[in-house]
Amino acid sequence: METIQYQPKGVCARHMEIDVEQGVIQNCRVTGGCSGNLQGISSLIQGMPVDEAISRMEGIRCGMKNTSCPDQLAQALKTYKG
Repeated sequence: METIQYQPKGVCARHMEIDVEQGVIQNCRVTGGCSGNLQGISSLIQGMPVDEAISRMEGIRCGMKNTSCPDQLAQALKTYKG
């Protein structure tokens, strides 16, 4: 199992840790941000293939920001893919 450590940019969340095994998300922990929303997102992506999670979350915006916590999760997962 590999753990992705990611420092998100442009959002309220301060740190993301995502456990991935054989291309499937096993667990996701986010520090900071909107706790309820991020717990829900973390639960929804558990068991999801990395590619599917990226395609579902990449490009999502938060208000007037150019990014969002889901988009930053996608960016973190893209670092896993290389």
